[in-house]
Amino acid sequence: MSTEHENAALPPKTCTIERMITVQEDIDKVLAGKKTATRRNGRYADIGEIMTLQDRSYVVNRIYSQSLGELTDEHAHQEGYASVEEYKEAILAFHPGMPWLPHMKVWVHEFSPVQE
Repeated sequence: MSTEHENAALPPKTCTIERMITVQEDIDKVLAGKKTATRRNGRYADIGEIMTLQDRSYVVNRIYSQSLGELTDEHAHQEGYASVEEYKEAILAFHPGMPWLPHMKVWVHEFSPVQE
């Protein structure tokens, strides 16, 4: 399956890849290899698109929808956290007043360093 075909099966982007990871703590986790995915309330990238953080490039490998209730500790590790509970606390601290609803859907953007 081609990347173009995979992207065509996804809904339109709601934001740009430049806005996908903007919090310095998250940028530091990506640069250290501790964060390999980010979950957003919209779709910020296409498969194959390149994200640049501090002159380092990362390619988006996979994009899919997931409910918060489906999160596992493995998913939290992708985000750079030890557990779902730790991830949940961080998200709720960053978004005061946001409810954590198990049925709420987010877009998962998985990425990896571009091999030079």
